[in-house]
Amino acid sequence: MAETFDLIVRGGEVINHAGRGMADIGVQAGKIAAIGDLSHASAGQSFNAAGLTVMPGVIDTQVHFREPGLDWKEDLETGSRGAVLGGVVAVFEMPNTNPTTTDADALADKLSRAANRMHCDHAFYVGGTHENAVELSELERLPGCCGVKVFMGASTGDLLVQDDEGIEQILRHVNRRAAFHSEDEYRLVERRPLARDGDWTSHPEVRDAQSAIQSTERLVRIARGLGKQIHVLHVTTADEIRYLADHKDVASVECTPQHLTLVGPEDYERLQGFAQMNPPIRDAHHRAGIWWGLDQGIVDVLGSDHAPHTREEKARSYPASPSGMPGVQTLLPIMLTHVAEGKLTLERLVDLTSHGANRLFGLADKGRLAVGFDADLTIVDLKARKTITHAQSASRVGWTPFDGFLAKGWPMATIIRGAVVMRDGEISAPSVGAPVRFQSTLAG
Repeated sequence: MAETFDLIVRGGEVINHAGRGMADIGVQAGKIAAIGDLSHASAGQSFNAAGLTVMPGVIDTQVHFREPGLDWKEDLETGSRGAVLGGVVAVFEMPNTNPTTTDADALADKLSRAANRMHCDHAFYVGGTHENAVELSELERLPGCCGVKVFMGASTGDLLVQDDEGIEQILRHVNRRAAFHSEDEYRLVERRPLARDGDWTSHPEVRDAQSAIQSTERLVRIARGLGKQIHVLHVTTADEIRYLADHKDVASVECTPQHLTLVGPEDYERLQGFAQMNPPIRDAHHRAGIWWGLDQGIVDVLGSDHAPHTREEKARSYPASPSGMPGVQTLLPIMLTHVAEGKLTLERLVDLTSHGANRLFGLADKGRLAVGFDADLTIVDLKARKTITHAQSASRVGWTPFDGFLAKGWPMATIIRGAVVMRDGEISAPSVGAPVRFQSTLAG
């Protein structure tokens, strides 16, 4: 008797841990049940992937969806809408909302808000503070929590732990890999007077490369002394990449498509406040350093650092303009373009957007296109040529720093646990998102 599946994705080029090749994928009860020639099998639903490439579902490990408290910029529904339109199957959302996500009730509130509203799977960071440090070992093990996030330098919101004693106290009480925004607040405060009114090119001078490497060296020293693992978010400097290369036993590394693509001062002059983010877009030397780190395997994962602000907020004169930009919807098209231009292989991109998250965060059933794992698939057309525009943006703010960018490669479908959530730019199965499961929290 021929096999029967709930869904078969037929005729695509599959890329996973085994390499690249033509194969069908059979899905049963939301899980990948078979990979290979399924031409004689039947299914309740078939997806014709002829001419397309089937990747493990893209996971964006850093987004700010602004809910609760900052909903005019974004919310969990609109942010996740952009995610699935961009081929993203799961997101890790940050704690600098209002109120901040720093206790069990706040985490439960976010999970409740996400239920039956988010289009992609999701997990939420708990913010580490001086006040909740001793509770973090319990908080980080709650279902739906992807870990602890700490701001060593001030950014959007009021979460800040700038002192070594505070960082040490937090790391003493966590067991999972804690994530850090690594900029030295003491140096940032000293350099604020260097901000030139209305001149965004001064942003990377205020938040200079030394503020980043100085903070990261402090962080690694503390983590190594305590025998803890850390995750350094949105690394932007060649100095940090070279330094972190010698400390991979302690520190994992994230970079963003923005820092791999945009460059100062040119993009500050072109985009003004719309190019402003923390840590800053830097010059070509530092951008080349991040690419070197990606090529050498020092960079572990990609995160979009999706952090939208309205056009009106961004139009304020520097330094009154806020830092942050949308990115979850454009992460994959931007990086597929770099693949098309020979800057990295598709295999490396898969490692950065799925396998890396699986390894670093201990995902229970995501991050691999393999039998037994969630049927999370991102299906792309590597031959597509499409211009990114403001009008395509699903974000509440309705803009992108990549308006006018010709993307070479485009997400055609997003499949989450066997449900075809997005196809050809349309959401076909809304609100299917569920909490991501982690090996370290299964008992919870």
